[in-house]
Amino acid sequence: QVQLVESGGGLVQAGDSLRLSCAASGPDSHRSAVGWFRQAPGKERRFVAAIGWNGDNKFVAAFMKGRFTVSRDNAKNTVYLQMDGLRPDDTAVYYCAAAKAWSGTYYYFTEGEYQYWGQGTQVTVSS
Repeated sequence: QVQLVESGGGLVQAGDSLRLSCAASGPDSHRSAVGWFRQAPGKERRFVAAIGWNGDNKFVAAFMKGRFTVSRDNAKNTVYLQMDGLRPDDTAVYYCAAAKAWSGTYYYFTEGEYQYWGQGTQVTVSS
């Protein structure tokens, strides 16, 4: 079992930065890959980034590269999504999700591979 709580969302202006946090707890949390997804109004949820539980293996979706980075602090059992150069089309609810992984190098790209989800945090970017 893994429980996830996102935080750090808010209302910002275009060009600003935000850092989202995903705090994990539960017996499986230390060996879980974590992914970030986002869902804009009227659109399907979309993959943003993922990181293995070793913290070294990570991936950011191509359309985010150069602006978003993913990292984790295993001492705090928290995964971060640093978002720079925010644009109005980044407006969405951002979710983190966890998947049990037998290797710290593993991470996943699709929703169906994640067993646990947070409640989401709203990010709104004004122009």
